Amino acid sequence: MPSFIGDAVRQLQSGHDISEELVVKTIEDTLLAAYKRRFRSSENAMIQFSKDLQYVTLYARREVVEDDDWDNPYTQIEISEAKKHNQDAEVGDEILIEVDPKEFDRTDIQAGKQRNRQDFKEIQKNTLYSEFKDKVGEVVIGYYQRLHKGNIYVSLGKTEGIIPKRYQSPREHYEIGDRIKVMIWEVKKSTTGLSIVLTRTHAEFVKRILEIEIPELNDETVHIHKIVREPGYRTKLAVFSSRSDIDPVGACVGAKGQRIQSVIRELEGEKIDVLLYEDNIAEFIKNALSPAKVQAVYILNQATRKALAIVGEDQLSLAIGKNGLNIRLANKLVDWNIDVKTEAQVADMEIDLHEASMPDGLFDDSYETDLRIDELPGVSERLVALLSSNGIEFVDGLQTLIDGQGLESLAGITAEDITRIQEILNLHSEIEEHHHQQQEIEEETYECPECGSPITVEMHECPNCGVGLSFEVEEHEE
Repeated sequence: MPSFIGDAVRQLQSGHDISEELVVKTIEDTLLAAYKRRFRSSENAMIQFSKDLQYVTLYARREVVEDDDWDNPYTQIEISEAKKHNQDAEVGDEILIEVDPKEFDRTDIQAGKQRNRQDFKEIQKNTLYSEFKDKVGEVVIGYYQRLHKGNIYVSLGKTEGIIPKRYQSPREHYEIGDRIKVMIWEVKKSTTGLSIVLTRTHAEFVKRILEIEIPELNDETVHIHKIVREPGYRTKLAVFSSRSDIDPVGACVGAKGQRIQSVIRELEGEKIDVLLYEDNIAEFIKNALSPAKVQAVYILNQATRKALAIVGEDQLSLAIGKNGLNIRLANKLVDWNIDVKTEAQVADMEIDLHEASMPDGLFDDSYETDLRIDELPGVSERLVALLSSNGIEFVDGLQTLIDGQGLESLAGITAEDITRIQEILNLHSEIEEHHHQQQEIEEETYECPECGSPITVEMHECPNCGVGLSFEVEEHEE
């Protein structure tokens, strides 16, 4: 007689969110385990379900043999006995004999239950793995369960996740039942079950929180160029927007700082610096060192990515930060090695800062007419594009416009842009004048006191006779 299993199927499907296919397999494995325990082998067992999965029937497939000529009573049946089940049975046929589960004793049933538990655990593990594997990188909400060996165990509803000690912020402390917002970092299957590793320390976690709080990040109106973090202490992120009408920093900070403050609260008071990303590395370094105000940035070595930032005496400690935290994060953000000095400290350094930050060939003879605007240090890519769209690509053309119609006549230019352009041009006028003064000094010629050949002040010996040279500056009394 078929066994009714409809209630069991419905309970497994609804209560544990298991698919119909897996329910059928679990029941099959349970019956086969009990059958094998009862009849020593399950190779000849066959299970048949009704179409609506309300009933299941267990059969034993047996070979028909002559009476008193059988070797295995579990896989063979005598012809006389076979006729009782099927009048048309003949020797050599295979017939199906229905097995009543009531024939199973306690040990048979126990074997079936054990297999059922194993299958059920494996199904749950695979189901949860599929569900949470797709959530890696997502932020979820859990509840603090317990602390064991420094690791925090978090209830995620259907299962439990773990925050390893290395992924916990030093600022944060929890009580049992506290709500915790975490990011799923890794999902692994093991012989003991499912391992879901959670984090609150990765920079990616802060990025996900920001995307939740700031719509412009979520809809990609504003983009995060890079984000770096020292968990519990400070985070720096550089943002930009492809739309000129959007202030990316303002969008992230929000009115009166409301948006960024909600993120800071989530991070238990960790400081967050939101700054503007610039294609021009000198400007980017200036921004990266916020909240310090940087006077100037000089590129010391482009190949090794070394730069010098000059700040006022009152800004030095702010630029470096407590235990060097601010400059360390700035280095990571811009991926350059930044040295921070005051003007007094720079005065003692043997370095030509004007030459250090200038592009190659800046003071060639063609400077006046051939210098492109994008070769000027300090000019952003946006300003280059703005001027180019107005047909201005060279410095002489820009100066002609200033002397004539004025920068106000350019389409799309703002008052801030005009101020910035004037600052860049003034800086380069000073540098050009300094350079040419140096050239005039170096190119002024004298006569060698020994042989009369022409010499210049940068020479240490006469190129003609080899006599040693030294120059003294005469002071004239008024």
